[in-house]
Amino acid sequence: MSTLPDAEALLPPLAAALRAHATPATVMVGLFTGGAWLAERLHAMLGLAEPLGLMDIAFYRDDYHKQGLKHDPKRTRIPFAIEGKDVLLVDDVLYTGRTVRAAMNELFDYGRPRSIALAVLVDRGGRQLPICAQHCGARVEVPAGMRLRLKRAADGKLALELEDAA
Repeated sequence: MSTLPDAEALLPPLAAALRAHATPATVMVGLFTGGAWLAERLHAMLGLAEPLGLMDIAFYRDDYHKQGLKHDPKRTRIPFAIEGKDVLLVDDVLYTGRTVRAAMNELFDYGRPRSIALAVLVDRGGRQLPICAQHCGARVEVPAGMRLRLKRAADGKLALELEDAA
């Protein structure tokens, strides 16, 4: 793999693809942390009627017993009714599918949506569960032993970076 895509350049086409599928019943929920940053930007670009929802899936992860809570857990905030809505779940990087599975489990604790669609900035492959993104900014191959992260600069600009998985 040579270079990573420019995260900022991926936003306008991803927003355009989402706009084509948005309905009056569409609500957006971003997953902490990178997915929340991405959702903040996409929500503003789409001008959705309902406020942005944010979700911390820490308690719903199937590896919670191994990872425990981070020292600064975020709180899930869903300021709208889920029942009967078209939920657009937003995350930064799709990898194994376990984060998305946890998010769907938590989402159903709030009600029964009409539908759930997944939007991600990057799909890096390597799925362990049958989960796919309906909207994806880019597909990227990541070398073994590396992790792909979305970073946010002080000015709010988003960038993709590789780091050691260990």
